[in-house]
Amino acid sequence: MYRSFEISVPTSGTDELLAPLEHLEQVVSISVHRGASGKPPGDVITLHSLNSGAGDVFRAVEALGEHRDVSVATADLASLVDREHAEAIVKDTDEALWEETETRLRHQGRPTHNYLLLMTAGGAIAATGFPSTPPTQTIAFVSASVIAPGFEPLAKVPLGLVLGRWKTVLRGIRSALVGYVLIIGAAALAYFLIEATGATTLKNFLSNKEIDKLSNPISLDILVSSAAAVAGVVMVVTRWFALLAGPLMALALVPSSSDGRGGSGRGRGKVGRSGPRAAWNRRRVDHRLRGARRGRQAGSPSPAPSLAVK
Repeated sequence: MYRSFEISVPTSGTDELLAPLEHLEQVVSISVHRGASGKPPGDVITLHSLNSGAGDVFRAVEALGEHRDVSVATADLASLVDREHAEAIVKDTDEALWEETETRLRHQGRPTHNYLLLMTAGGAIAATGFPSTPPTQTIAFVSASVIAPGFEPLAKVPLGLVLGRWKTVLRGIRSALVGYVLIIGAAALAYFLIEATGATTLKNFLSNKEIDKLSNPISLDILVSSAAAVAGVVMVVTRWFALLAGPLMALALVPSSSDGRGGSGRGRGKVGRSGPRAAWNRRRVDHRLRGARRGRQAGSPSPAPSLAVK
């Protein structure tokens, strides 16, 4: 996409800024509005440039902004027609400015009320997919991956490392931790509600093939996730956000976080022999055995307890 810049600059610095901008080949047009800026007071420079020249424009503005109060706003242009620059327009690149990438991730990766609500909804939807039939399960996992903004806070971490901004790294880690804790909590609550209504049982949940796949990924799954992670970062840097749903579905971040079994499982349909879930299952089995013994002691026939969990 081509770029439009609106630069508010003090009158004393207008000519100083115009000098380097006029020599940039990627700048297609420049307009100067004298005295049009009220805050900060001064002039307004509007210019249209190719995407490949956006970085040079910013560097020129930054050089002037070290000594003067300068404000810059950027926007995308749907089209740009100019005979003199026709060849350069055709060969223009699609990279994004670091400032724009950081702004986009800051907007979508902050732990705001909307962010928290979407992460919670994504976790609940993913949890409903585990006990469902394959078609419904696919719909639930895809919907949860698209609804929950789970990729943006993770992408802030490498971006902050590249730019050397540790606050961005810490904010990304904080947003990711808060968001994925909400996904896990919402998924657990949704599953218990489903089980309480009789829509599924613990045996059906644990015997689901998709849970075993998420808990014990093979090399093929790791390769798909690695390629999806690289594709997601490239899409963020090049601002191809409309295609970001693809890497999100391939990564399966939200369904993996909603898997209550985690990595403790070993084998299909079995439960790990250690950890909180294993202890809970042992208590459940003991409770069933005690109920069966009380029934026999009372002299009433009691069916053999169904030990669905081993």
